[in-house]
Amino acid sequence: MPAFNLGESIPPHTEHVSNFMAVSVSLPTWRANVGYEEGEDWVVGSMTTGYPRFFIHRSIQAFAKDILEKTGRKGLVAFLFPTRQVAARCVSFVKLRAPPAIVSSLEVLHLVLDPANPQSKALRGLSPSISAVICSPEGFSFLKQYWQHTGDGVSSRRAEFCHSLFKDGLLRVDEPPKNTAAPMSPKPCRGPKRYQRGGSLDAGKPSTTSQTSTTVPDREETSRFLEERFGRNLDVSFVEPAKSAIKRRIAGALRSDRELTASPVPEKEMESNTRGVVNLREDDIYLFPAGMNAIFNAHRALLGARGGLKSVNFGFPYVDTLKILEKFGPGCVFYGNASEADLDDLEARLKAGERFLGLFCEFPGNPLLTCPNLARIREMADKYDFAVVVDETIGTFANINVLPFADIVVSSLTKIFSGDCNVMGGSAIFNPNSRYYSALKDFARTGYEDTYWPEDVMFMERNSRDFASRIERINANAEAICDVFRENKLIKAVFYPRDNESSANYEACKVPGGGYGGLISVVFHRKEQAVAFYDAVDTAKGPSLGTNFTLTSPYVLLAHYQELEWASQFGVDPDLIRISVGLEDTADIVKVFEAALHVAEHGSQ
Repeated sequence: MPAFNLGESIPPHTEHVSNFMAVSVSLPTWRANVGYEEGEDWVVGSMTTGYPRFFIHRSIQAFAKDILEKTGRKGLVAFLFPTRQVAARCVSFVKLRAPPAIVSSLEVLHLVLDPANPQSKALRGLSPSISAVICSPEGFSFLKQYWQHTGDGVSSRRAEFCHSLFKDGLLRVDEPPKNTAAPMSPKPCRGPKRYQRGGSLDAGKPSTTSQTSTTVPDREETSRFLEERFGRNLDVSFVEPAKSAIKRRIAGALRSDRELTASPVPEKEMESNTRGVVNLREDDIYLFPAGMNAIFNAHRALLGARGGLKSVNFGFPYVDTLKILEKFGPGCVFYGNASEADLDDLEARLKAGERFLGLFCEFPGNPLLTCPNLARIREMADKYDFAVVVDETIGTFANINVLPFADIVVSSLTKIFSGDCNVMGGSAIFNPNSRYYSALKDFARTGYEDTYWPEDVMFMERNSRDFASRIERINANAEAICDVFRENKLIKAVFYPRDNESSANYEACKVPGGGYGGLISVVFHRKEQAVAFYDAVDTAKGPSLGTNFTLTSPYVLLAHYQELEWASQFGVDPDLIRISVGLEDTADIVKVFEAALHVAEHGSQ
């Protein structure tokens, strides 16, 4: 992976990757990361893109601006969402938090296909709708919080495609619904004020529009129209089979993936290839437009299935997981160390009569790669009646099997499942043996809305075809790099599932032939050594993880800049460097890190 200039997209934008959606952005120096967090123009002004939930993609910004200008709302701000239901949830979130002046400025515009335009017929299979939540500029931070925490916003591919329809008059403003109240709006619990910087489950009921024709368009006609008019070689007849292929890969029950067919996976085949979980079916796996959206909707599903109880966030979390539990329900109890002592304290609470909705944890955690004791957690959950939700993104399906211990397993498919760093996605698996399975499925029948944009589905399906073989190489590379760090005198601590104190918990879930994943975190003895190393290391440098190329980041600076002291309480060093290991030749990538360590040793003396 070549060096990138400040603000360039990772991966780079080329004509071959048309309508691109890079998931990372180059921040090549330590100073650039600090400048980004401080909102300094020399950094923010140079950014062509950024991580999609934090940085609103240029194509989305352009579409929002066009909507405001063409509807006479110039000077306001707009955030774009895929459906009416999602927009309604955003409105409810803002109404619960914003001052009256901002709430009074809220408005929702729904863009739908113009039924009077004969070309609309060929587009209905894609459901290219947009719902814009609009308010005064003072409400930007409230809308941005919802966008960032939930992952409910439109993808750049959806925005680019729908914008072209809007320009051509194929999308028009529909009459607003009479009631924009969300179906579920639990009382919030406020979190830290760190979402001010600008920046730049509902299958049930379909969105009602004023379309009068119900004629189903011919698939060949639709695909031909898309390719000729918009340059998209997107055969809509492949979208549902592509989703099915993704689900089969997640389930570990591949059935001729190269042949995308709509036929269901035989039940016997599913049962024999799902890592010991009996009765898992393809329809127990739900796809989402982002990993955080899978977590958000897992929480929604539990609230809908079990009622308004507090949750437990067990282990130092990815930042927005904690925010979801705090702000979209009755609140949560936070255990930041994921230790046996934390479990002892939780058990004491349970024995005293406290009850919880569910326990949310990562396996391993980010960035310390700590693994909670899932066997003990499962025993407590069964005894005291709470659900267990495990985020296995870092461990990955190919290395670990956490489903027997969980009621719901969530994952960010954006990461190593895709690998190419050019598409977002998430998944949630309902364990069919869970005591809450029936209630969760009942909720999903009306509460799950498939908002995964077809183009993103197709990118994810193609990217993930070699998922299993990529993991093997990444596992091997990560172990080799970890050994380099362990043998170096500059390093104060190395965090890696193989070597952490919680390694026995990882081993209990590791599948035969599995490895330890591609994520490593390191802490240097002195900050200046960390800075020199980061500036010198010849890898891509930016946010995200799970890329096919090695990606280095001063993770804690980016994720917890406004709360570094709080994070340090849980052993998270502010100068920690996180490495997401890629597919490079092992000897070559080892030399890259050895060279950077040499610079850190001699350049920081």
